[in-house]
Amino acid sequence: MKHAVVVLCWVGLVMNASAATADADAAPDIWALVRTSLFGDRPIHEPADDVVRLRVPARAADAAVVPLAVSLGSAQSDDRYVKALYVVIDRNPSPVAAIFRFTPRSGRADIETRVRVEEYTHVRAIAEMNTGELYAATRYVKAAGGCSAPAAKSSDTSALGRMRLVLEDGTAEGTATARLSVMHPNHSGLAMDQFTRYYTPAYFVRSIAVSYRGEPVMTADVDFSISENPSVRFHFIAREAGELKAQVVDTKDLTFETVLDVNPLGAGKASAEVAR
Repeated sequence: MKHAVVVLCWVGLVMNASAATADADAAPDIWALVRTSLFGDRPIHEPADDVVRLRVPARAADAAVVPLAVSLGSAQSDDRYVKALYVVIDRNPSPVAAIFRFTPRSGRADIETRVRVEEYTHVRAIAEMNTGELYAATRYVKAAGGCSAPAAKSSDTSALGRMRLVLEDGTAEGTATARLSVMHPNHSGLAMDQFTRYYTPAYFVRSIAVSYRGEPVMTADVDFSISENPSVRFHFIAREAGELKAQVVDTKDLTFETVLDVNPLGAGKASAEVAR
């Protein structure tokens, strides 16, 4: 998480410096700044549809809740797997929306979530392999105001951190699919309260960690570019019974946890007890 914060602060400072010296009609090349800060001069293969595929709507119905899905062309293996997946939204106030990290125990490095989009922008998914190669997919999204829009729901502090972890399905390879959601306002700090005329302070989920049978499956550094009440659909290998555990930490260092008992029932199927 510290690395992600440094990246975002560095990008913000460079953007401000660039804007101060640029012509009125010019805009800084945000992607070039983010690319350099994350990957230096390492080559990025694009297009790479056989490796990484990004699905987002070309025009979003709601800029504050834009569905985003990334799928990888092959399953995770010990020899070759996606180590990290970067989601970048170029024109957002915080361009690096999320950095997901995986292991071979993830089964697949596919992710589904919902993001905010502040203005018309390119959205990028960059997959970093354990061998060092980088592959990217880019889509252009027409949406505006997602980060500065007020929360869609009234604040209910009693529901803060309430989590839901459910098992959706399994596959013949033993890879199960689960969805994690957490009640959290994910305030960006850019939305004005229409009654007080003050900006609601930034307050959002900053990290997610999922493990199965005590082994890491997926972790993520995220920020307010992820929509209110964050939801993530992910995968994990479930060939033996065990606990699927999820932990979420927000910017006030509040920690929320939930556990789901998973019991495989033969090839390709799994059952789950209610999360606790």
